Amino acid sequence: MNGTSRFLIPLLLIGSAPGWAGPVNINTADATTIARELKGIGPAKAQAIVEHRQKHGAFRSLDELALVKGIGQKLVDENRADLRLDRAAPTGPAAKPAAKPAAPSAAGSSSR
Repeated sequence: MNGTSRFLIPLLLIGSAPGWAGPVNINTADATTIARELKGIGPAKAQAIVEHRQKHGAFRSLDELALVKGIGQKLVDENRADLRLDRAAPTGPAAKPAAKPAAPSAAGSSSR
C-alpha cells in the first residue's frame, strides 16, 4: 500500500459511512429535519408526515408512521434506529397543572 492510498481509503470510508443521521422525534420534528435525517424520505414525504401528525395527533408507535401516504413499513424499518417517539408537549386545558386549593387564612379560622 502506498502512502496516498493509506490515507485515502480511511477518508473515503469515513465520508461514505452510514449513521450520520441523528435521532428524529417524529412527534416534534419539522419537515426539513425529517427529510434531512431519515433515509428515503424527501421533502414531500416529510411534509406528509408533519401533516398527518397535525391532522391525527401524535404518533403512538413507530409503526403508525406507515399509515402516512407514501411511507411503507419497509421505510419505517429502515429508519427505526434513528426514529424517536417522545410525545409532543400537550396543549389545551390538560397541559396546565392543577391549581392548588387555597390554604385557610388565620383570620378566617377564628372559633365562635
